[in-house]
Amino acid sequence: MSMSDRDGVIWYDGKMVPWREATTHVLTHTLHYGMGCFEGVRAYQAEQGTAIFALQAHSERLFDSCKVLGMPITYEPQQVMQAQVDAVRENNLDSAYIRPMVFYGSEGMGLRADNLSVHCIVAAWEWGSYLGQEGMEKGIRIKTSSYTRHHPNIAMTKAKANGQYINSMAALGEALRDGYDEALLLDPEGYVAEGSGENIFVIKDGAIYTPETTTALNGITRKTIFRLAEDRDLNIIEKRMTRDEIYIADEAFFTGTAAEVTPIAELDNRPIGSGSRGPITAALQSDYFDLVHGRNEKYLDLLTYI
Repeated sequence: MSMSDRDGVIWYDGKMVPWREATTHVLTHTLHYGMGCFEGVRAYQAEQGTAIFALQAHSERLFDSCKVLGMPITYEPQQVMQAQVDAVRENNLDSAYIRPMVFYGSEGMGLRADNLSVHCIVAAWEWGSYLGQEGMEKGIRIKTSSYTRHHPNIAMTKAKANGQYINSMAALGEALRDGYDEALLLDPEGYVAEGSGENIFVIKDGAIYTPETTTALNGITRKTIFRLAEDRDLNIIEKRMTRDEIYIADEAFFTGTAAEVTPIAELDNRPIGSGSRGPITAALQSDYFDLVHGRNEKYLDLLTYI
């Protein structure tokens, strides 16, 4: 089914419009130059009803991205948060992937255009496991990309910016063409950064390591794993990491709103540990799904019910 040809509604600049009518002009500035920002948010069918995970944190990051990019969004965070709740409710979704986006309009063209309007949309639709259910259970195969992750002074890496995902698409496309499931990108100095759209964790001798977020997005699922690991008395160390450290790790996994907690079975044709989902990864994956499905009372404050 085409993303443009669906029943339902999309929140567009403050009001719900029919899905097929939520359109923009082909000369929309963001389409040409990539200056825009977005979020990926999930709603789950939790124990007490459908709930959005970490709605406030995702919305704050959207506004932070606008600030980094210098985009003057005219809505209040609470309005955009409510729009996400409404998008799930109005589309009658039990679980959903939610996409807020801020973009420039079509009032001008060229890099010097200074009369551009700023638009905001929120769409929500059903979207299953990003890397496949089998990958969630057995782990995925990944490849170190020939593409380098952004230098923070070339593309500001704390903004979840539309145009920056050209880098991600190039890396992922290369990996898929070579028969892998995902890509691993290194930073400009050759240290591990992240996946095409995921943060990475590595486990060795019972300790968990993850790269510093200098060139990687400071993921919300990543932060959640820190809290869940602490609940299990597991220590997470942020450090510079080389890819050969992953080769000899006991376990590894990706995290992200779309990827959730996905085990990594293999990097560059080298099995990681046993070459399947390891016990610590399995435990944290289970804890994460308990949290987002409302089965952990400690974290019910992270869920916004529809």
